[in-house]
Amino acid sequence: MARRPLIKLNIYIALATHLLLLLIVYTLCRIGFYAFNAILFPNMNPAKFVQILIGGLKFDICALFYLNSLYILLQIIPFTFRFRRGYQLFCKRLFIITNTIGIFFNFVDFAYYKFTLKRTTASVFTQFAHEQNKTKLGFSFLINYWYLVFLFILMIWTLIKLYKLIEIKKEYTRSLVLYGTIRAIIMLLITTLVIFGMRGGWRHSTRPITLSNAGEFVDSPDEMSLVLNTPFTIMKTIGVKKLVEKHYFDEQTLTQLYNPVHTPQSDSTFKPLNVVTIIVESLGKESVGGLNKDLLGGHYKGYTPFIDSLLDNSLAFTNAYANGRKSIDALPAVISSIPSIQEPFVLSAYSGNKVSSLPGLLKTKGYHTSFFHGAPNGSMGFSSYVKLVGIDHYYGKTEYNNNADFDGIWGIWDEPFLQFFAKKLSTFKPPFCSTLFTVSSHHPFEVPQQYKGKFPKGPLPVQECLGYTDMALRKFFATAENLPWFRNTLFVITADHATVSHFPEYQNIQGAFAIPILMYYPGGNLQERVSKLAQQIDIMPTVLSLLHYDKPYFAFGNDLMAKNQDQFVVNNNDGNYNFYMNDYVLFSDGEKSTGLYNLKQDRLLKKNRLDALPATRQKMEHSLKAFIQQYNNRMIHDKLNIH
Repeated sequence: MARRPLIKLNIYIALATHLLLLLIVYTLCRIGFYAFNAILFPNMNPAKFVQILIGGLKFDICALFYLNSLYILLQIIPFTFRFRRGYQLFCKRLFIITNTIGIFFNFVDFAYYKFTLKRTTASVFTQFAHEQNKTKLGFSFLINYWYLVFLFILMIWTLIKLYKLIEIKKEYTRSLVLYGTIRAIIMLLITTLVIFGMRGGWRHSTRPITLSNAGEFVDSPDEMSLVLNTPFTIMKTIGVKKLVEKHYFDEQTLTQLYNPVHTPQSDSTFKPLNVVTIIVESLGKESVGGLNKDLLGGHYKGYTPFIDSLLDNSLAFTNAYANGRKSIDALPAVISSIPSIQEPFVLSAYSGNKVSSLPGLLKTKGYHTSFFHGAPNGSMGFSSYVKLVGIDHYYGKTEYNNNADFDGIWGIWDEPFLQFFAKKLSTFKPPFCSTLFTVSSHHPFEVPQQYKGKFPKGPLPVQECLGYTDMALRKFFATAENLPWFRNTLFVITADHATVSHFPEYQNIQGAFAIPILMYYPGGNLQERVSKLAQQIDIMPTVLSLLHYDKPYFAFGNDLMAKNQDQFVVNNNDGNYNFYMNDYVLFSDGEKSTGLYNLKQDRLLKKNRLDALPATRQKMEHSLKAFIQQYNNRMIHDKLNIH
C-alpha cells in the first residue's frame, strides 16, 4: 500500500519546498566533499567553513535553477491541467532524474578531486571521449568507492521519499480569465527571481556569476572548490574554449626566447614607496591630446587637460596598449600581469589558478593593500578577484555609504569617490599599495547635473565624460598633494581599455587597443617620454623594478626599465593575435600569419609586408609562439606563481 502524503501544499509553496530541500542536499554534499578531502584543506577552521557554506548557497541556487528550469516552468505555467495526476507524475520523474544527475556529479568529486585539485568541468566529457575502456574504468570506480555509491543511493532514496510526502493542493476557479491573469503575473515574478538566481544577483552592474566569484568567500584559490559545486562548474564551462598545450620549443630554447619568471639583479636597497594605481574607464589614447600632437595638423587638444599636464612630469609611455577590450580584462593585466587570451581570465576555466600580484608581493614587504571601485559591491567580480590575489581591503559603493552621489546605474560619481579615496588613503599606515577603478566614463555617458555643458562634448559621447573624470583626477591630486604621504607615492595612471574611435588613425586594430600608461612620482625625478612598446601587463614588473624589488616573481609582462630587451605587446581579438615588436605588428592565429605592418611608416595599416620581410616575420613568429607556449602550458598546469 502506497504511503499517503504527509501534507498538502499550494503548488507554489510546494515548489519552494522542493527547491529548499535541494539546497539542503547540496549543502550536505558540500560538507561531504570537505569530509572526504579535509586533508587537502589544512587551514580550515569552523568560522571559515561556515562562511564557505553560506557563500556556497549562491552557487547552489544558480546550479539548481539551471538544472530545474524545465521543472520550475512546468509547475508555474498558468493552466489548470498542471494539477492532473499524470502531469504531476511526469514532473516528479523529471525532478528526480535531473537532480540525480546533479547529485551524482557532486559525489564523483568526493573522490576525483584529490587527483585534479579542482572541481570537475565540462572538459571531462572530451577528456574521456576516446577512452577505450570507459566501462571498465566505471566499474573499477564503483568497486573502489563502494561506500560513496551506498551514500549516493541513500541520498536519492531519501530525496524520493521526501518528495512523496508533499501533495499539491488542487485549485478551483470560477473564472478562467481571472485565474489565468493572476497566475501569469505570478509566473512572471517567479521567472524574474529565477533569472536573478541564475545570474547571481539583480544589480545592473552584476555580471553572470562564474567560477572566479567563489574567491569572494575564501582566503586562497585552493579553497574555491569548497564554495563551488560540480554541476555549476560543468555548466559554466560548457562551450568555454580550452587552451591547448603547445610544444613548439624545448624548455631551454623556450626560456631563452621568453621567460615569465623574473629574477631581479638589483643590488639597491628596496624603496618602500606607496603605490597608487588609477585605472580610468574607457580612456583611449585618442582622447589624450598630449599623446596626439600630430592630429588635426597639430591643433588637436583632446579631452583630458589634467592628464596632459602630467605627461611632461611623468614617465610617460607614448606607445602603450591594453591587453584586452573589456573592463573585466583589465584588472588581471594591470595588477597581476596576466593578459586575457581568447576570453577574460576571470571567466576562464583557469580563474582558480594560483596567481601573484603587485599588491600581493608588496604585502610581503609590509604594505597595506586595498582596492577601490565606486560600483555596487561585487560588480564585475572585482571583489572576488582582489581577495584571491592578496588584497586585504575592498571599498565599493557600500563602504562609500552615500546614495546621494550614486549615478543611478554604474556607481558613485568619480569626483566624490576620488575625494573619498584620497581621504581614505590618509588613514592607512604607509607603505600602502592601492588601486582605484573609475566608473563615470561609461555608457550611457552622463555627467552630474551641475556639470552639464561644462566639458567639450566632442564627436564621441564618451569624451564629455572623460573631461569630467579628468577634472575629478585634477581635484584628487589637488587634495592629495597637501597630504603627508603624497611625495612618497608612485602614481600609475592607465585605462582599462580603449573605446570607439573618431580619427582614421585609430580606426584599426592598433588604435582599438591604444591607451596611455604613465607613472608619476612627485618626490623624485621620473620625467621622460618613452616611445618603446608598453602594455598593461608591463606595469607590475616595471613598478617592482622602480621599487628595487629583490625577490623572484612571475609576470607575463616585461620590466620597461630594463635595457637591451626586446619589448613586445600582445593582445587577442576573437582568437587572433596582434603581436607587436619594435616598429611592426604581426597578425596571426598562432599557427599561420596573415599580416605584417610597419607602424611608423604605415599607421593606417594599408601595406602588408608579410612576404617582403621574411627575417622580421620569422623572428616575430618565434617570439609569439614562445609566448603562446608559456601562456597555454602554464595556465593548463597552474604554474602562474613561483611560490
